[in-house]
Amino acid sequence: MKKLINRPADVVRESLEGMAAAHPDQVKLNSDPIFVYRADAPVKGKVAVISGGGSGHEPTHVGFVGAGMLDAACPGDVFVSPTTEQIIEAIRVVQGGAGVLNVVKCYWDDMDVFAEAAELAHAEGSPVANILIDDDVAVSESVYSHGRRGTGTTVLAEKICGAGAELGYDLSRLADLCRRVNVNGRSMGIAFTPSTVPAKGTPSFEIGENEMEVGIGIHGEPGRERMSLKMADEITEMVALEIINDPAYERTVQEWDTDKGEWVDVDLVDQPLQSGDQVLAFVNGMGGTPVPELYIVYRKLVEICQKKGLRVVRSLIGSYITAIEMQGASITLLRVDEEMVRLWDAPVNTPRLRWGA
Repeated sequence: MKKLINRPADVVRESLEGMAAAHPDQVKLNSDPIFVYRADAPVKGKVAVISGGGSGHEPTHVGFVGAGMLDAACPGDVFVSPTTEQIIEAIRVVQGGAGVLNVVKCYWDDMDVFAEAAELAHAEGSPVANILIDDDVAVSESVYSHGRRGTGTTVLAEKICGAGAELGYDLSRLADLCRRVNVNGRSMGIAFTPSTVPAKGTPSFEIGENEMEVGIGIHGEPGRERMSLKMADEITEMVALEIINDPAYERTVQEWDTDKGEWVDVDLVDQPLQSGDQVLAFVNGMGGTPVPELYIVYRKLVEICQKKGLRVVRSLIGSYITAIEMQGASITLLRVDEEMVRLWDAPVNTPRLRWGA
């Protein structure tokens, strides 16, 4: 293992100390329990938007804390969920009296700790809504998740909902918006190489030099199949068509009812993409993929979307939700309406995403 680290046990803390030192105008670091929060928190009268999960996916989520996006991010160890203690303390620090929206990726442990935190916050008088992101079309069931995994749409939801919160959306409206982003976003990824968790020191899985994993998870979970390497255009077409042709996806999820103070079942349906839809196209690197390769993928993706009658109106290209140093990429297509486009374009000022500010 060759990594620019000191002790594996100190990786998360030392990296966050470095980020806080580099961006003191945007973020602050709470040391015990550890989490990152926006420098001007709490913002009175604004719904606080919080997310979190295992480290190793940076800049998700800690790099997206700041004006126009997240109010706080709770990092666990590498590929390990945060604790309930981290989340409830972050809620206490950043909530400004208008409630809290938790954006939660669909993984068992993430769901459990955010659920416990929502219950504790309710008992303390803080309204909280937990909205699940489950956009990975590669698998319908996983040992890591209940249903589809939460991947690239998480970044888009954090940006769009963060903008809505900044503009004064109340908690109910913001929860509806986050839910709408989720059901309109679909993702799928591929990997050429594994990643190495510092605490383990060995690759998370083995794969041949001329092989790739199709439908990989962001922790290195198995995808749909392993196959021989293909050209970039072939890979892009294969992944894009899986997303575009994905049928309606129906499921029932549990959400925290802020009024009742209890969990309720919510029926959700993702409708297939259709000719005439406007989309935000997100080509994401898994951590070890050069930017020029991502633009090669984007070039082909736009061509495919045009042939399918989809109009790409916004884009994001770069490594934003990673798996440490894994070589590979994921594609996310988000069906957008005019409100989502306005919120996407709204100013954002975070360590790793900034425009209009």
